Amino acid sequence: MKVKKYLIDIIRKNVFLREFGKKIKTLMQKRNYMKFYKKFDVDDKLCVFEAFNGRKYCDSPKAIYLRMLNDKKYKDFKFVWAFNNPEEFKYLEKNRNTKVVKYLSKEYNEVYASAKYFFTPSRLPDYITPKKSQNYIQFWHGTPLKRLGFDIEVKGENAVHTVKEWTHLYEYDASRYTYMISPSRFVTEKYISAFNLKKLGKDKCILETGYPRNDALFTFNEKYVDKLKKELDIPNDKKIILYAPTWRDNQYKTGTGYSYNLAIDFDKFKEKFSDEYIVLFRTHYLVAESIDLTKYKGFIYNVSDYSDINDLYILANIIITDYSSVFFDYANLKRPMLFYMYDLDEYKNNMRDFYIDLDELPGPIVEKEEDLYKEIKNIGNYWNKYCDKYEKFNKRFNYLDDKDSSKRVLDIIIK
Repeated sequence: MKVKKYLIDIIRKNVFLREFGKKIKTLMQKRNYMKFYKKFDVDDKLCVFEAFNGRKYCDSPKAIYLRMLNDKKYKDFKFVWAFNNPEEFKYLEKNRNTKVVKYLSKEYNEVYASAKYFFTPSRLPDYITPKKSQNYIQFWHGTPLKRLGFDIEVKGENAVHTVKEWTHLYEYDASRYTYMISPSRFVTEKYISAFNLKKLGKDKCILETGYPRNDALFTFNEKYVDKLKKELDIPNDKKIILYAPTWRDNQYKTGTGYSYNLAIDFDKFKEKFSDEYIVLFRTHYLVAESIDLTKYKGFIYNVSDYSDINDLYILANIIITDYSSVFFDYANLKRPMLFYMYDLDEYKNNMRDFYIDLDELPGPIVEKEEDLYKEIKNIGNYWNKYCDKYEKFNKRFNYLDDKDSSKRVLDIIIK
């Protein structure tokens, strides 16, 4: 197994071998998919949903699914969810007209060859080829702080793709879009440039409706909060910090895989705050398995595998993040946000760079661990400092988000 993993890493590091291997794999998959493409007619009332390559039940596809499920207007529609581990989500089949299939399976190909509507917040496999009568609705997964696709100016490579590979992936996926969902004018402009939509003749495919994924942030109640705390075994007498850092493109080693520099001494963190707080730790799935938090049981809860991050937003009294887009969504709740950017110069200048001036962020930017602790202790003064900036932030980035974004999307795409 170690030899196999090492060889895979070598191929991943070699740009030519990586690109060649992907092209061969995609050609073989597309050849196989064409059998389904030709065999199945399009069913005008069939919808297929997936999120992050079948890993989770979440995001805007979940919001769209729940809206359709609870609206009599769609009582005759059929719904299919694709998951890597379909047994884990089999309970969804208790819902009306709902089926669960395995990601990239024969059933998966059958449903994509016949569904009228595709709903996803991430790229579909390259071999999926929509027919003219099918609709590919791309939600993407949040308002971007970091530059994307064609907007990445920092030249170089990361562990996954070169800049050239990234731009090809973005452009190819965008060439298949019927609609792309945006929460603001700002995001629309960034999508057009990052996905090269104008060149593709797709710049009119964007719908500014707000993000369906954020509908849940306007509809929850205390009963739901109590239910979540019970499910996660969170004590009622503690306040909650959600720590949600993004992953770093450059934290990868051949033979080892992805890693993550915590940049926080959790022993010290526990000593200072465990009497008042518990921490929900949420990191990228690529690095989640490399972090062992068992010694902090009862203080730090590893929720990296928790399907729907909205539930974690709802629970959190404070969020700590860095360059992740989570803070755009969390801002809808109008709660304190702290930005722990311990590697700011490196990230800005040698990796992604940003779309906005960091001075616009409605919270303190701290680069040292001790300063982070000071901000948490002084959180009572947060609104005195950031109230006006917070209001301006939401007026620019979240003015369309409310409880009905999913309804607006459906009213447009389903005639």
